[in-house]
Amino acid sequence: MTTHSSGSGDIDRSLELMWRPEGRPARGPKPGLTLSAIVGAAVALADREGLAALSMRKVAAELGVGTMTLYRYVPGKSELLDLMLDHVVAPATKPEGSDWRAALERIALDTFELHLAHPWLLQVNQARPLLGPNGLLGFEYFLAALDGLGLTGRERVNVIMTVDAYVTGLSRHYVMLRQAQAESQLTDEEFWAAQGPLIADALNSGRYPHVMSLPDDVFEGTPEEILRFGIDRVLDGVAAFLATLPADRPEEEPAGW
Repeated sequence: MTTHSSGSGDIDRSLELMWRPEGRPARGPKPGLTLSAIVGAAVALADREGLAALSMRKVAAELGVGTMTLYRYVPGKSELLDLMLDHVVAPATKPEGSDWRAALERIALDTFELHLAHPWLLQVNQARPLLGPNGLLGFEYFLAALDGLGLTGRERVNVIMTVDAYVTGLSRHYVMLRQAQAESQLTDEEFWAAQGPLIADALNSGRYPHVMSLPDDVFEGTPEEILRFGIDRVLDGVAAFLATLPADRPEEEPAGW
Protein backbone atom coordinates (compact mmCIF):
# COMPACT_ATOMS: atom_id res chain seq x y z
CA MET A 1 0.00 0.00 0.00
CA THR A 2 1.33 3.42 -0.92
CA THR A 3 1.56 6.03 1.82
CA HIS A 4 3.09 8.91 -0.12
CA SER A 5 2.76 10.41 -3.59
CA SER A 6 5.32 11.97 -5.86
CA GLY A 7 4.61 15.55 -6.82
CA SER A 8 2.55 16.20 -3.68
CA GLY A 9 4.47 19.36 -2.78
CA ASP A 10 5.48 22.41 -4.79
CA ILE A 11 5.90 20.84 -8.23
CA ASP A 12 7.65 23.83 -9.75
CA ARG A 13 10.17 23.97 -6.93
CA SER A 14 10.82 20.20 -7.06
CA LEU A 15 11.47 20.33 -10.79
CA GLU A 16 13.73 23.34 -10.42
CA LEU A 17 15.81 21.55 -7.79
CA MET A 18 16.00 18.39 -9.91
CA TRP A 19 17.13 20.12 -13.06
CA ARG A 20 19.16 22.98 -11.54
CA PRO A 21 20.67 21.50 -8.37
CA GLU A 22 23.70 23.79 -8.56
CA GLY A 23 21.61 26.78 -7.47
CA ARG A 24 22.46 28.55 -4.20
CA PRO A 25 20.13 28.25 -1.18
CA ALA A 26 17.27 30.69 -1.20
CA ARG A 27 18.75 32.83 1.56
CA GLY A 28 21.48 32.99 4.15
CA PRO A 29 25.29 33.04 4.12
CA LYS A 30 27.60 30.91 2.00
CA PRO A 31 26.30 27.33 2.16
CA GLY A 32 28.09 24.65 4.10
CA LEU A 33 26.02 21.81 2.63
CA THR A 34 25.11 20.63 -0.84
CA LEU A 35 21.74 19.52 -2.11
CA SER A 36 23.31 16.22 -3.12
CA ALA A 37 24.49 15.59 0.45
CA ILE A 38 21.01 16.30 1.81
CA VAL A 39 19.33 13.95 -0.66
CA GLY A 40 21.94 11.25 -0.01
CA ALA A 41 21.37 11.48 3.74
CA ALA A 42 17.60 11.28 3.27
CA VAL A 43 17.92 8.18 1.08
CA ALA A 44 20.23 6.51 3.61
CA LEU A 45 17.75 7.27 6.39
CA ALA A 46 14.79 5.86 4.42
CA ASP A 47 16.78 2.76 3.45
CA ARG A 48 17.70 2.12 7.06
CA GLU A 49 14.52 3.07 8.93
CA GLY A 50 11.76 3.23 6.33
CA LEU A 51 9.84 6.09 4.82
CA ALA A 52 7.80 6.61 7.99
CA ALA A 53 10.98 7.76 9.72
CA LEU A 54 11.73 10.42 7.11
CA SER A 55 11.53 13.97 8.43
CA MET A 56 13.45 17.17 7.94
CA ARG A 57 14.53 16.98 11.58
CA LYS A 58 15.99 13.49 11.26
CA VAL A 59 17.75 14.28 7.99
CA ALA A 60 19.28 17.35 9.62
CA ALA A 61 20.47 15.18 12.51
CA GLU A 62 22.08 12.78 10.00
CA LEU A 63 24.05 15.72 8.65
CA GLY A 64 24.84 17.27 12.03
CA VAL A 65 23.05 20.55 11.30
CA GLY A 66 20.00 22.36 12.58
CA THR A 67 16.64 21.57 11.00
CA MET A 68 16.12 25.11 9.76
CA THR A 69 19.36 24.84 7.77
CA LEU A 70 17.73 22.31 5.43
CA TYR A 71 14.91 24.70 4.57
CA ARG A 72 17.43 26.97 2.88
CA TYR A 73 17.90 24.18 0.31
CA VAL A 74 14.59 22.28 0.18
CA PRO A 75 11.11 23.70 0.87
CA GLY A 76 9.94 20.62 2.77
CA LYS A 77 9.60 16.87 3.06
CA SER A 78 7.42 16.44 -0.05
CA GLU A 79 9.92 18.16 -2.30
CA LEU A 80 12.76 16.22 -0.66
CA LEU A 81 10.97 12.97 -1.48
CA ASP A 82 10.73 14.02 -5.14
CA LEU A 83 14.48 14.56 -5.19
CA MET A 84 15.08 11.21 -3.49
CA LEU A 85 13.01 9.41 -6.11
CA ASP A 86 14.94 10.88 -9.01
CA HIS A 87 18.23 10.28 -7.21
CA VAL A 88 17.76 6.53 -6.73
CA VAL A 89 16.32 5.77 -10.19
CA ALA A 90 19.50 6.81 -11.98
CA PRO A 91 20.10 3.95 -14.47
CA ALA A 92 22.69 1.51 -13.16
CA THR A 93 23.83 0.56 -16.66
CA LYS A 94 23.31 1.72 -20.23
CA PRO A 95 22.14 -1.12 -22.45
CA GLU A 96 24.58 -1.61 -25.32
CA GLY A 97 24.28 -3.38 -28.65
CA SER A 98 21.25 -4.30 -30.73
CA ASP A 99 19.97 -7.27 -28.70
CA TRP A 100 16.66 -5.94 -27.40
CA ARG A 101 16.01 -8.99 -25.19
CA ALA A 102 19.37 -8.70 -23.44
CA ALA A 103 18.78 -4.98 -22.91
CA LEU A 104 15.34 -5.49 -21.37
CA GLU A 105 16.61 -8.33 -19.18
CA ARG A 106 19.33 -6.03 -17.87
CA ILE A 107 16.85 -3.24 -17.21
CA ALA A 108 14.50 -5.66 -15.45
CA LEU A 109 17.27 -7.01 -13.20
CA ASP A 110 18.47 -3.49 -12.38
CA THR A 111 14.91 -2.45 -11.49
CA PHE A 112 14.46 -5.50 -9.26
CA GLU A 113 17.71 -4.78 -7.42
CA LEU A 114 16.68 -1.14 -7.10
CA HIS A 115 13.50 -2.05 -5.24
CA LEU A 116 15.27 -4.47 -2.92
CA ALA A 117 17.91 -1.82 -2.12
CA HIS A 118 15.27 0.88 -1.54
CA PRO A 119 12.11 -0.91 -0.35
CA TRP A 120 10.44 2.41 0.51
CA LEU A 121 10.01 3.03 -3.23
CA LEU A 122 6.99 0.71 -3.16
CA GLN A 123 5.30 3.00 -0.63
CA VAL A 124 5.30 5.92 -3.05
CA ASN A 125 2.49 6.41 -5.55
CA GLN A 126 4.32 7.26 -8.77
CA ALA A 127 1.38 6.95 -11.13
CA ARG A 128 2.08 10.60 -12.03
CA PRO A 129 5.86 10.84 -11.66
CA LEU A 130 7.83 14.04 -11.79
CA LEU A 131 10.35 13.59 -14.58
CA GLY A 132 13.77 14.56 -13.34
CA PRO A 133 17.01 13.99 -15.26
CA ASN A 134 17.59 10.47 -13.92
CA GLY A 135 14.00 9.29 -14.37
CA LEU A 136 13.90 10.66 -17.90
CA LEU A 137 17.24 9.02 -18.71
CA GLY A 138 15.92 5.65 -17.58
CA PHE A 139 12.90 6.13 -19.86
CA GLU A 140 15.26 7.07 -22.69
CA TYR A 141 17.30 3.88 -22.22
CA PHE A 142 14.14 1.76 -22.16
CA LEU A 143 12.88 3.33 -25.38
CA ALA A 144 16.30 2.98 -27.03
CA ALA A 145 16.30 -0.75 -26.28
CA LEU A 146 13.14 -1.07 -28.39
CA ASP A 147 14.40 1.05 -31.26
CA GLY A 148 14.33 -0.35 -34.76
CA LEU A 149 11.79 -3.12 -34.01
CA GLY A 150 8.94 -1.55 -35.95
CA LEU A 151 6.94 -0.69 -32.82
CA THR A 152 4.82 2.42 -32.63
CA GLY A 153 5.42 4.81 -29.76
CA ARG A 154 2.32 3.55 -27.98
CA GLU A 155 3.42 -0.07 -28.41
CA ARG A 156 6.84 0.71 -27.00
CA VAL A 157 5.27 2.32 -23.95
CA ASN A 158 2.96 -0.70 -23.58
CA VAL A 159 5.99 -3.02 -23.57
CA ILE A 160 7.70 -0.84 -20.96
CA MET A 161 4.62 -0.85 -18.71
CA THR A 162 4.24 -4.64 -19.07
CA VAL A 163 7.84 -5.34 -18.10
CA ASP A 164 7.72 -2.83 -15.25
CA ALA A 165 4.46 -4.26 -13.90
CA TYR A 166 5.95 -7.77 -13.69
CA VAL A 167 9.19 -6.63 -12.05
CA THR A 168 7.43 -4.32 -9.59
CA GLY A 169 4.99 -7.07 -8.60
CA LEU A 170 7.76 -9.57 -7.91
CA SER A 171 9.78 -6.92 -6.08
CA ARG A 172 6.79 -6.22 -3.84
CA HIS A 173 6.61 -9.90 -2.89
CA TYR A 174 10.23 -10.02 -1.73
CA VAL A 175 10.09 -6.65 0.02
CA MET A 176 6.98 -7.78 1.92
CA LEU A 177 8.68 -11.09 2.72
CA ARG A 178 11.58 -9.24 4.34
CA GLN A 179 9.11 -7.04 6.21
CA ALA A 180 7.20 -10.07 7.51
CA GLN A 181 10.43 -11.70 8.68
CA ALA A 182 11.48 -8.54 10.52
CA GLU A 183 8.08 -7.94 12.13
CA SER A 184 7.52 -11.53 13.26
CA GLN A 185 11.12 -12.05 14.41
CA LEU A 186 10.79 -15.60 13.10
CA THR A 187 12.99 -17.17 10.48
CA ASP A 188 11.32 -18.84 7.51
CA GLU A 189 12.22 -22.20 9.01
CA GLU A 190 10.56 -21.32 12.33
CA PHE A 191 7.49 -19.90 10.60
CA TRP A 192 6.84 -23.01 8.49
CA ALA A 193 7.76 -25.38 11.31
CA ALA A 194 4.99 -23.85 13.41
CA GLN A 195 2.48 -24.84 10.72
CA GLY A 196 4.04 -28.25 10.11
CA PRO A 197 1.80 -30.60 12.16
CA LEU A 198 -1.52 -29.20 10.91
CA ILE A 199 -0.31 -28.95 7.30
CA ALA A 200 0.93 -32.55 7.45
CA ASP A 201 -2.50 -33.75 8.66
CA ALA A 202 -4.21 -31.79 5.89
CA LEU A 203 -1.93 -33.15 3.18
CA ASN A 204 -2.30 -36.73 4.44
CA SER A 205 -6.08 -36.41 4.19
CA GLY A 206 -5.92 -37.06 0.45
CA ARG A 207 -7.77 -33.84 -0.42
CA TYR A 208 -4.71 -32.14 -1.89
CA PRO A 209 -3.06 -34.62 -4.30
CA HIS A 210 -1.48 -31.96 -6.53
CA VAL A 211 0.12 -30.25 -3.55
CA MET A 212 1.38 -33.62 -2.29
CA SER A 213 2.97 -34.35 -5.68
CA LEU A 214 5.27 -31.33 -5.50
CA PRO A 215 8.98 -32.07 -4.92
CA ASP A 216 10.61 -30.97 -1.67
CA ASP A 217 12.70 -28.24 -3.33
CA VAL A 218 9.81 -26.52 -5.08
CA PHE A 219 10.17 -23.28 -3.09
CA GLU A 220 13.96 -23.14 -3.09
CA GLY A 221 14.37 -21.02 -6.22
CA THR A 222 16.41 -17.85 -5.72
CA PRO A 223 14.79 -14.46 -6.30
CA GLU A 224 16.97 -13.89 -9.38
CA GLU A 225 16.07 -17.31 -10.79
CA ILE A 226 12.36 -16.58 -10.40
CA LEU A 227 12.76 -13.11 -11.88
CA ARG A 228 14.61 -14.45 -14.92
CA PHE A 229 12.00 -17.19 -15.48
CA GLY A 230 9.18 -14.66 -15.42
CA ILE A 231 10.87 -11.99 -17.50
CA ASP A 232 11.81 -14.58 -20.10
CA ARG A 233 8.13 -15.50 -20.46
CA VAL A 234 7.16 -11.82 -20.71
CA LEU A 235 9.77 -11.24 -23.41
CA ASP A 236 8.67 -14.40 -25.22
CA GLY A 237 5.30 -12.70 -25.50
CA VAL A 238 6.89 -9.52 -26.84
CA ALA A 239 8.87 -11.59 -29.36
CA ALA A 240 5.68 -13.34 -30.49
CA PHE A 241 4.04 -9.95 -31.03
CA LEU A 242 7.03 -8.69 -32.99
CA ALA A 243 6.77 -11.73 -35.24
CA THR A 244 3.26 -10.67 -36.27
CA LEU A 245 4.38 -7.26 -37.54
CA PRO A 246 4.71 -6.93 -41.32
CA ALA A 247 8.29 -6.59 -42.51
CA ASP A 248 7.40 -3.47 -44.52
CA ARG A 249 5.68 -1.70 -41.65
CA PRO A 250 6.70 1.98 -41.87
CA GLU A 251 8.63 3.55 -39.03
CA GLU A 252 6.47 5.90 -36.97
CA GLU A 253 7.42 9.52 -37.40
CA PRO A 254 8.50 11.07 -34.07
CA ALA A 255 6.22 13.78 -32.81
CA GLY A 256 7.14 16.71 -30.64
CA TRP A 257 5.83 17.14 -27.13
